[in-house]
Amino acid sequence: MSETERDKPKKKDAGKIFLEEAAKSPLTVTILAIVTGLLLGGLLVAVTSEDVYAAFSDSPWEALKVGANAAWKTYQALFNGSVGNPGKIIEAFRGGDPETIRRAINPFFESLVQSTPYIFAGLALTLGFRVGLFNIGAEGQLFIGAATTVTAALFIKGLPAIIHIPLSLLAGFLGGGLWGFIPGLLKAKTGGHEVINTIMMNYIAFRLSEYLLRGPLKNPEGFSPISAMIQDSAKLYRFFGNPIRFHLGFFIALLFAYLLYLFLFKTTWGFTLRTVGLNPRAAKYAGMSIVQSTVIAMFLSGGLAGLAGANEVLGVNYNLALAFSSGYGFDAIALALLGKSHPLGVVLASVLFGFLRNGATQMQVSAGIPIDIISVLQAAILAFIAAPAIIRTIYRLKVPELDIDAVTLRGWGGN
Repeated sequence: MSETERDKPKKKDAGKIFLEEAAKSPLTVTILAIVTGLLLGGLLVAVTSEDVYAAFSDSPWEALKVGANAAWKTYQALFNGSVGNPGKIIEAFRGGDPETIRRAINPFFESLVQSTPYIFAGLALTLGFRVGLFNIGAEGQLFIGAATTVTAALFIKGLPAIIHIPLSLLAGFLGGGLWGFIPGLLKAKTGGHEVINTIMMNYIAFRLSEYLLRGPLKNPEGFSPISAMIQDSAKLYRFFGNPIRFHLGFFIALLFAYLLYLFLFKTTWGFTLRTVGLNPRAAKYAGMSIVQSTVIAMFLSGGLAGLAGANEVLGVNYNLALAFSSGYGFDAIALALLGKSHPLGVVLASVLFGFLRNGATQMQVSAGIPIDIISVLQAAILAFIAAPAIIRTIYRLKVPELDIDAVTLRGWGGN
């Protein structure tokens, strides 16, 4: 047997091993879950289209073509609304007019703007999950973080931007952290369930924000419930002119994602928190403080959620209104699960949600598809992520020896 022939089986075996390992990877399951969710969304668009049923009078084949065309137009509109129309972008760059170029590429950067608060809120939930805590209060912490941020950005005057911006961000972090610290302390000292406590804290945050916007933070010109515009020195830098709103907050979010990764996986404190989350009894036996870990985790988790609110105040709205959040704190639960409770995964999941959310409006206008289809897409993707056995069954993937897709949360009835 020649040397070339002896090498062939080895290459084949190596390729086989690679495919088998890839099939067991949770990343493969995640990607297939997203693809399957998109296919399911396209099928839903097709079966709810009146043109499809009208085409059945000609032939089932014609109805199939009409349904496929409806799904294609829907996702084409979604892509154009979230990334931009490639034809218009090329034409704008050929023309060379700066304003036309900005308008052509605006959808892409607007999607990143939408992704930024998702990143902060998703990181907040990720930290809680890693310590075995289910922080349902990210929405309330986000509101309080926004309130403390607008206070610092509105009433502190005469500071340069290099000081005023970090100070305002710190105010948002501390505000959200305080709102997470309270249920964390109750959990650690009294055993009060963090799910119940954080939900109750949400309602307190909503009503407190409403009081502040009708009282101390009320716009002096009489517009209510909304605050006055913050100082120019506290506004996050925007990289392009109108209509692009892309600002420094996106890179700050990426920085915090990297810092959280270092904290969780490269420091002794992070190791302690993860150990408490995996096995609190073993952690306690090893001399780790469960009380301290719980309080610190909830404070930091609340602080990250508060930064989501600070980002919206300093980078997007420049003021605080009663309904400025569109459920970022609640969507963060899905993002942390979709991102496998890892900072990098959360960033990618947040960008995906941001692009879907931004493209939904254009999809509704161009294709006439209700914006709610995006919620269906997100729900389908999360359902497949939460039940990886479905994906493995559909695509005939082997089950890994260790089920690394499982998410164990001590918060559900544990001590």
